[in-house]
Amino acid sequence: MDRDETFERGLGIRREMFGALTEEHLRNADDFMRELQDMVTTYCFGEIWGREGLGRNIRSMLTISLLAAQGRSEELKWHVKGALANGVTQDEIKEVFLHTAVYAGIPAGVAAFFAAREVFAEQAA
Repeated sequence: MDRDETFERGLGIRREMFGALTEEHLRNADDFMRELQDMVTTYCFGEIWGREGLGRNIRSMLTISLLAAQGRSEELKWHVKGALANGVTQDEIKEVFLHTAVYAGIPAGVAAFFAAREVFAEQAA
C-alpha cells in the first residue's frame, strides 16, 4: 500500500471515529499545521488504527488509558468520543479508567472520569 492509499484509509477511519471534527481539523490546517494533520492521518490512523491485529474498540480502550495516564485531557475527550463511535460502552470506559487509576495514579483516573463525564453530557444534550 502506498502513502496515498494509507492516507485515504486513515482519513476514512478518522471520519468514522470523529465525524465533523476530522473535517474541521483538516479544513483549519494552515501551512504550519498541515503536515502534522497529514502525519496523524497517515501514520496514526492509516498505519496503526488501520491494522487488523486489534479491533477498533480495543485500540480505543488502549488509547484512552494511555492518554489518561499521560494527563492529556483534551486529546482524551476526542478519543472518548472515538471510543463511543467504535462501540465502547460507558461502562467499559469506566472500567478502563478505574484500571488506569490503579496503575497510573488516582489523579490521572480522576481527571479521566471528569473528561469522560463531560463528553457523555455533551452527547446526551
